[in-house]
Amino acid sequence: MTGVERERLERLLVGGDEASVAALAALRCGGPYMVWDGATSAQSLALAYGRRLRLTRRRGIETTNLERAVELLGRHQQPVRLGQIKTADGSWTFMLFLTDDGSRLIACTGVRRTHV
Repeated sequence: MTGVERERLERLLVGGDEASVAALAALRCGGPYMVWDGATSAQSLALAYGRRLRLTRRRGIETTNLERAVELLGRHQQPVRLGQIKTADGSWTFMLFLTDDGSRLIACTGVRRTHV
């Protein structure tokens, strides 16, 4: 991980929605995390995660805040930096969508892993 330390991620996730609260708990319980360098178009992420939303619904995979994340990404006009937190047992993966400089959380979503 580069540029964003655990403590900053904790601050960004405090007081958020259900997915952010769960991601924060995973981080505080020692779950692995990373934030990638570089940024991606919010619009392309909205399209990709919109497809993921439809797929998870069809397959009955549990998610948290995925629909809201797609909506927020669709409205965001600036590049987005991606991060990820996994629960220590690997049962959930949370995706973080951050501003390009990593200073603000745009959205957070989680998906239950079906094969742990």
